Amino acid sequence: MAYTCRVSYVALTFIAGIVGSFAGTGIAEEFLPPLRALPMDNASRAASFAKDLAFPQQAEPTRLTFPQAAFLKPEGEGPFPALVMVHQCVGVNPAIVQWSREAVSLGYVVLLIDSLTPRQIDTLCFGPRNGVNLFRGAKDAFQAADHLRRYPFVDPNRLSFVGFSWGAMVGLIVSSARYADALGGRPFASVAVFYPGCFRVTRPNAPVFDIVSDDMKQPVLVLLGASDNETPASECIEKLQEARLAGSAVDWHVYPDTGHCWDCRQLDGRSKTDYRGNFVSYKFRQDVTTDSSQRLFQFLAASHRGK
Repeated sequence: MAYTCRVSYVALTFIAGIVGSFAGTGIAEEFLPPLRALPMDNASRAASFAKDLAFPQQAEPTRLTFPQAAFLKPEGEGPFPALVMVHQCVGVNPAIVQWSREAVSLGYVVLLIDSLTPRQIDTLCFGPRNGVNLFRGAKDAFQAADHLRRYPFVDPNRLSFVGFSWGAMVGLIVSSARYADALGGRPFASVAVFYPGCFRVTRPNAPVFDIVSDDMKQPVLVLLGASDNETPASECIEKLQEARLAGSAVDWHVYPDTGHCWDCRQLDGRSKTDYRGNFVSYKFRQDVTTDSSQRLFQFLAASHRGK
């Protein structure tokens, strides 16, 4: 359904547009080494199947209309801290537009990416399409950051990434030092992600890898819902703990009694049955949205302090 924010578990494989799975492959997860990485040549190749995006050239005040890609800035000359912001699997929607407006009101330049529309894609909720996968999304993010660095009103030392659902998984790829090297990206000052999937991607005769990496060198914040049965928090915590033990600068917070896309007012009251037969219902949580906003901008301010 076009309105959902979910990412299909059976369709998340990111090389050559092949559909993989996370279970039923004959590979027992308990026998796999922790936090496997995709080989770097595979990661680079996965990012090459769709053409580069053309980003907006002119920054403008916060729009009142519903945008696709948007390049927004506060009033004044700056230099301002800046955010690359990446949407859920359905693309730019009212929830992420609201986040971009709030960021601008707090003094951030925002480049809101649209990885779908220019490539004739309406949804990535059922897996990669038209060459767009998580590694292509990560390359989009690094290229967006390079685009922002061209502008004198952007402080290149205070440039961070914020992503939601699909964009959150892009953020976990972006936060990996090895993937940044493979994709030719300069690390962000910090990365904040909302309700990501922390999947282990397995497929017979193909590399096994985790979306969570053990080499996140910049500060990373992960916000999760305890009742999320689309991208369960339970699948993230152990991997995030492993990443932290390996030296990654990652922190997380789990909201009790909170489901997926808690900030998505446009989904409030909607429901569906996912591919596994789970009944999924969406509930907008203003209290959680407010708290997650406070945590997000406090985290960003702390990660930019002294830069």
